[in-house]
Amino acid sequence: MKYEDLLNEAYKEIPEIKVSGSRYEMPKVKGHIEGNKTIVINFTQICNSFNRDKLHILKYLQRELATPGKLDEGRLILGRKLTSKQVNDKLEDYANTFVLCYDCKKPDTKLIEEEGNQYIRCTACGAKHKIKSKI
Repeated sequence: MKYEDLLNEAYKEIPEIKVSGSRYEMPKVKGHIEGNKTIVINFTQICNSFNRDKLHILKYLQRELATPGKLDEGRLILGRKLTSKQVNDKLEDYANTFVLCYDCKKPDTKLIEEEGNQYIRCTACGAKHKIKSKI
């Protein structure tokens, strides 16, 4: 058998590598319901993944989910029963508004404030966009 034939056979055996095109993976909430409260145990990791202040995300979730909430030793305690899908959907909305660049969709952004307006600036592509949502 020729070298080229062996090489072609070897290439057929190698599985295809599927690239999603993005190095960023949206974090999912981990938690449970205790009585009439929802406890998110990985809130600190989510905030670190977004590279945003805990209080900023907390304020957004309180407004969007219409529930009181507080931070307790890295956990988030929300004042009513919520499914993980409800919280994940709101976190995804938060990421699309305040974390991901509107142009290149990378999470390498910073929130800046100029003249009373809040902007999102991408450190990857340099884009700067005004944030329409208020917290």
